[in-house]
Amino acid sequence: MELRFLGGAGEVGRSAILVDDSLLLDFGLLTAEPPQYPVATPTPDAVVVSHGHLDHVGAIPSLLSGSNRPPIHWTPPTRELALTLARDTLKLHGHSPHCPFTENDVKRVTEVSETHGYRETFAAAGYEVTFYNAGHIPGSAHVHVDDGETRLLYTGDFHVDEPSPDEPPAGFDAGDLPAGQRLVAGSTARPDADVVLCESTYSDVAHDPRATVEHRFEQSVKTTLWEGGTVVVPAFAIGRTQELLMVCEAHDIPCYVDGMGKEVTEMLRRHPEFVRNADALRRAKSHARFVTGRDGQRERIADQPAAIVTTSGMLSGGPAMTYIPEIRANPVNKVTLTGYQVEGTPGRELLETGRAEIDGRVMPVSARVEGYDFSAHADHDGLRRFLDAYDDAEILVNHGDRCGEFAAALRDDGYDASAPALGATYSV
Repeated sequence: MELRFLGGAGEVGRSAILVDDSLLLDFGLLTAEPPQYPVATPTPDAVVVSHGHLDHVGAIPSLLSGSNRPPIHWTPPTRELALTLARDTLKLHGHSPHCPFTENDVKRVTEVSETHGYRETFAAAGYEVTFYNAGHIPGSAHVHVDDGETRLLYTGDFHVDEPSPDEPPAGFDAGDLPAGQRLVAGSTARPDADVVLCESTYSDVAHDPRATVEHRFEQSVKTTLWEGGTVVVPAFAIGRTQELLMVCEAHDIPCYVDGMGKEVTEMLRRHPEFVRNADALRRAKSHARFVTGRDGQRERIADQPAAIVTTSGMLSGGPAMTYIPEIRANPVNKVTLTGYQVEGTPGRELLETGRAEIDGRVMPVSARVEGYDFSAHADHDGLRRFLDAYDDAEILVNHGDRCGEFAAALRDDGYDASAPALGATYSV
């Protein structure tokens, strides 16, 4: 089996792995200005997609821009998320020379789409392929590929639940203790594999216990609301928005939801089998108030004591561009960033300097700015717990800024581990 790394090797973004010039695993983009795409556009016999985030699906429609029409295999939520993101990309960048696909290409995606549930083995380009729950976002999958001789496990992005603590942290009853994300259960599947292609986004990070992060967030938001302030909660539309709505409902925090997260929340309600607790998601949706954005509604909401969960998660667009200028001058107000802020983004700038470029203007922000790690990726300990099951497999490390360092640490512990280079072909 030969693996060609067209993206995602030594970087976070534009994941794309070509197996034997025949089966393509993911085809994403790297968010930058302008966006960066995989180093080559192949003509595979089939495409298999791990999950519906831009860095894994953002360039999928471009595979259909020529005469090639490979079937695209994914879970039902991943299909819907990919189409939502593609249409949003067209809306924002459709007239740009940097957008590699057209509206017709997106329509073709629906024509070649084939959906599968977890643990349902299917044929793709002559391989037996099986999806397993990866615990990252709804529909996210580990991808198991078997050619009859070699079994490859492509982890995609994944999350694992935390070991149970000896006693609940302050503020939590034992029955309401989040072991990980509220939205999706952590990965538990460990199918047999000869080769594991493993993500490493947080290979050098130890996440605080989720219950501790959630408790700090709850206390901070409630304090601001008690003081009469407003909390803007920038969040990624897919996964993070729904997680934060569930946190707000669990702790009775009044909240609004705005941006693409509204559409994604509605969609996920149609796929209850891909979330941890469908009733809890339903309650969270009912608890939140959905913003339409008409007739100055956002400006009025920005003056209310409530949490506003809104895109974009890194302040690079979306309704956050309205809310931040409205609340920035009052030091009672607060901005709570809930995910990793890429260097060079307004969110990173705001977190480090207290000012950010919003809609072309650099604005000082007197409102308090805080960061919370609600990551949906496994941290160092989670990665190692996952890889405990594969101590006799070949490990290829990708999707991270420190792939080489993590591979070296694995080798020190006896693993057969390496970090492929971008554009390289590996025989396994």
